[in-house]
Amino acid sequence: MTTVPQRRALDAHRRRLAERGLGRFEVRGLASDKALLRDLARRLAAGDEAAGALRADLARRLGGETPKVGGILAALRRSPLVGTDLELAREESAGRDAGL
Repeated sequence: MTTVPQRRALDAHRRRLAERGLGRFEVRGLASDKALLRDLARRLAAGDEAAGALRADLARRLGGETPKVGGILAALRRSPLVGTDLELAREESAGRDAGL
């Protein structure tokens, strides 16, 4: 349990971090990756040109690209069925008796 001065110091520290645009995150992973993740977070938090390049490279490698607008339409236009004369109309029927 923390004392009031400890709590106040922790709150002040977190407020200073927030003013710098930094946040705290909890992640789960292998214990052997702890040092690697801390180093990665430290380099990304630097906010310099190298951090931007690292961020872009990670986003590209992890597939974090933002989806493009019209992606479904473009996929439909690439379909091998484009240009074929398909009859997509269904026969109309009265339905069936549900017997309720």
